[in-house]
Amino acid sequence: MTRTTFPAGFVWGAATSAYQIEGAARADGRGESIWDRFSHTPGKTQGGASGDIACDHYRRWRDDFALLANLGAGAYRFSIAWPRILPSGRGQVNQAGLDFYRRQVDDLLRRGITPYVTLYHWDLPVALEDAGGWPARATAEAFAAYADVVAQALGDRVKHWITINEPWCVSMLSYQVGAHAPGRQDWPAALAASHHTLLAHGMAEAEIRRSSPGAQVGIALNFTASVPASDSQADHEAARAFDGYFNRWFLDPVCGRGYPSDMVAGYMEAGHLPDGLSFVRPGDMDIIAAPTDFLGVNYYTREVVAAAARPGAWQPVYLDTPRTAMGWEIYPEGLFQLLRRLHRAYDLPKIYLTENGVSYLDAPGEDGRVRDGRRIDYLREHLDACLRAIAAGVPLAGYFQWSLLDNFEWGHGYAQRFGAVYVDYATQRRTPKDSFFWYRDVIARNGLGG
Repeated sequence: MTRTTFPAGFVWGAATSAYQIEGAARADGRGESIWDRFSHTPGKTQGGASGDIACDHYRRWRDDFALLANLGAGAYRFSIAWPRILPSGRGQVNQAGLDFYRRQVDDLLRRGITPYVTLYHWDLPVALEDAGGWPARATAEAFAAYADVVAQALGDRVKHWITINEPWCVSMLSYQVGAHAPGRQDWPAALAASHHTLLAHGMAEAEIRRSSPGAQVGIALNFTASVPASDSQADHEAARAFDGYFNRWFLDPVCGRGYPSDMVAGYMEAGHLPDGLSFVRPGDMDIIAAPTDFLGVNYYTREVVAAAARPGAWQPVYLDTPRTAMGWEIYPEGLFQLLRRLHRAYDLPKIYLTENGVSYLDAPGEDGRVRDGRRIDYLREHLDACLRAIAAGVPLAGYFQWSLLDNFEWGHGYAQRFGAVYVDYATQRRTPKDSFFWYRDVIARNGLGG
């Protein structure tokens, strides 16, 4: 391996999620999800946007797969919409939903593109939320049953599975911060949700292995580099607390270490765990820690934090540094540091970078070309961080750019653009950006070039 070349067999792909691109929210028996409800609640999304139509991928997926093939992607990470399979979250299976994804998998395989299927990317059937949502243990049990249905239907052809995408977002962002569906702000509920999300991962993993022999199964966690604002002890303690809140609370249980003791103590002291870890039942932690074949890492930026008034608490510090359209700091060094830390501190057999990308608002010029040079710079710098991590011994086996298409960006509606392909939402016309062709060259040469 040279400085600019990736190892032989390195997996190159692109990623999407169902609610962000599919549209067809009421088509062919699909049930309502929490994001359908949330996005139709006034004030919850920018401009009142929803995923009702999104990129109309439900009807245009063959054209989108042609773009994937043109990109030269060897793999495609996409999610299955739980409400398309089980409209009420459990019980009666919607065959039309299964058939939709079966057709997609078959077409990908015909094109020589390996499907990496994510079972949950945030579109919980609303009936399950009404029955308690992720703070309720029954939701984890329902998820395991859903995983069994999908694995039985697709497990003979799909051999790479991601159970849950970003448990921090599923629990904290959704039940504590309230910025994502269902929009609750309840610390104890969020912590219960975090446990049941991880439990759902472990329970689903067992179902997948039963129905898809030889499959590789993992989970995708979102990470952010936690950096103290100064060398003071207080800021270092704040950075460790933020790291515990965002990273270790989810990573440690998956890796068999249980919930971090410092975070449990801090949450109890703050009143966030009034009944302690009462939601943890005997055997739960073993289920969560069942060995996985890989860890999916989603990385975009870092968080610089300083001490807050309460000991162990933190507050973000905004630095005058280059930012994306999302306002996120561009910090590729954080990716290198994160990957090296994961390799040194945790026993991980394989890592995929399951999401990495950037939002810029570049639009087609008069000649129809989308000149998004800043995205190319971002991708180049982060892929260089990947190369340095591999050289340091990190078992990084693949990279999935977020995202193939501009899409519905959750609470931001359609105001952000992460895609390698520009989408005109009025006409649904797709225009590959300059970064699409740059990434295609990277894939073709399996490296960054000179």
